[in-house]
Amino acid sequence: MAITPTERSLRAEIAAHTSWANTPNRSARTAPARKAALARFEKQVDPDGKLSDAERTRRAESARKAYFKKLALKSAVARRKAKELTDVAAIAERELEQQNHDDLGLPSSDDGKVGGEV
Repeated sequence: MAITPTERSLRAEIAAHTSWANTPNRSARTAPARKAALARFEKQVDPDGKLSDAERTRRAESARKAYFKKLALKSAVARRKAKELTDVAAIAERELEQQNHDDLGLPSSDDGKVGGEV
């Protein structure tokens, strides 16, 4: 029997957490990835390898900061747009509910009556 996407995801999460639980030195485990990321930014700022080590490192650090600031900006814009769409959807839901009430001849929730008054 095939597993569902949810089950597959849960299995992967279990495996990842088990792996990290059995990792005595997290820093050593992630060192190769950090080194590769730094190399990427160094190559970006000095593709021909002509800068001094200090200058290359300084520029690579700035390139890294710029990269993560761009990600943060994209995230902020996406969150703002999602909130705007959620707000629009909530307004549309209220309008649709009001329209359904009107079509059925039901009193609206803002007709001035309080509680269960008739």
